Amino acid sequence: MLTTNELLRREWTGFRRPGRLIAMAAAALVVVALGLLAAFGSHTSCDGPCPAEPTGPDGSLVNDQFSFLHRDLGENGSITVLMTSMSGTITYPPPDHDRIVPGLVPWAKAGIIIKDGTRRGSSYAALMLTGSHGVRMQYDYRHDIAGSAGGVSADSPRRLRLTRSGDTITGYESVDGERWAKVGTAHLTGLPETVQVGLFAASPGDLTLRSVGLGGATEEVRFTQAGGVFDNVVLKGAASAGGWRTDAVGEMNRTDWEKYHKASGAVQKNGTITVTGTGDIGPGGMEGGGRPVERTLGGLTPGLLIVLVVAVRFATSGPRPDPARGTPVTRRVLAVKAFVVGAVTFVTGLLAVGIVILVGVAIPTGNGTSVIGVSALTGVRVVVGTAAVLALAGVLALALGALIRRAWLAILVAVLAIAVPYVVTSFPLLADGLSEWLLRVTPAAGFAAQQTLIQYPQVIAHYAPSAGYFPLPWWAGIAVLCAYTATLLGIALSRLPQSRQQAEQPPHWS
Repeated sequence: MLTTNELLRREWTGFRRPGRLIAMAAAALVVVALGLLAAFGSHTSCDGPCPAEPTGPDGSLVNDQFSFLHRDLGENGSITVLMTSMSGTITYPPPDHDRIVPGLVPWAKAGIIIKDGTRRGSSYAALMLTGSHGVRMQYDYRHDIAGSAGGVSADSPRRLRLTRSGDTITGYESVDGERWAKVGTAHLTGLPETVQVGLFAASPGDLTLRSVGLGGATEEVRFTQAGGVFDNVVLKGAASAGGWRTDAVGEMNRTDWEKYHKASGAVQKNGTITVTGTGDIGPGGMEGGGRPVERTLGGLTPGLLIVLVVAVRFATSGPRPDPARGTPVTRRVLAVKAFVVGAVTFVTGLLAVGIVILVGVAIPTGNGTSVIGVSALTGVRVVVGTAAVLALAGVLALALGALIRRAWLAILVAVLAIAVPYVVTSFPLLADGLSEWLLRVTPAAGFAAQQTLIQYPQVIAHYAPSAGYFPLPWWAGIAVLCAYTATLLGIALSRLPQSRQQAEQPPHWS
């Protein structure tokens, strides 16, 4: 009986047949070629160098656009305001620019903010009224703390206060100006001695869905604007004697849509201040046009198809060292074949996906295309996880080949079970619920390993598979694929003899 090392060497030699090696090389090349083609073809049209997308204190892509009436604030101080109303408008997209309706989107926001300057992406803490989520304290783009519910009006004004003590910002709210309730505290490490404090307003685009395909949907964004009216502004701890200054963090009053609205900015009249603005302050994401890094893996589908074919063919054919008797299939033989397929596919996927992610992210970023930033650890997880999914898919296909015995039928089953759900859910063809179901219960759930998008409650976006959002976290998706692979491989192994001697009529690889 062959030792494990001898059996491994024999199966590896069998796998190194020119056809299989060429096919695996082709799988890697198609992943790299299509990924880089998408990267080089995704440049943004700009007059001159494209402006860099803002990144937050943690290096991730953020949205940071709002109207700002501000002054200098020292290391210790506070701002207190009485907010008496909040209103807004929503504009329908072209060609209906004239259809402007009053209203606030749920995450329209107006209130008070302390910020490390006016640079986009700089650290901040804000206390605000929102369109339909009441009082919130938000800071450094990703963090959101709920205050009291309800809106604001002249009959029911809201009092808001932010205090600064070094790097600590605390938010309070009150209905009568006497009893103050703490909303939350933010620790903004590294704030300079002098920061900017003041009033702000912003309103993200209103996301609506348009039906397409067999129940699918595509996104349609409507321009919105929001404004807040403030009274009794009290500032303590001003760092200079200068007056209030009006600025726009990000661009304002430059798009065609804004021509149909009042100009964004701050207006002081009859002792009150009205601040009007558009945009958003929060995590960057799908609603901002950002492209997740996994979208550079456009060649993954054809590469996956090649892997499935190679794995099935390897299961249904093999080396014949003994032409007279053939090569009996035992559990050890199939287990070694699974190891070879998994190892080769993992290494191939690791190289191909690693190249695409590294180059694909660098190229668009340098040319102005929004790429949703991820940490180095997340990038490694995407590369290693996607390579592992390809390897598991290859082993699953091998198990199907061993069970079904007919190469064409096993390939068809593997493609229908793994590739088809992944492909059809990548486009807005099916209803979101059906797409999510397919990516929960089929082996294609494993491709959640490549997901980097995060669903934030304070960000309105189309969180659907067609937009790149998987319903399962990456580890759960891999667990589903592992369960399928382990089950099918286990069934295939259980149907085989443990050794050559135990096989009275050993099956032969045709």
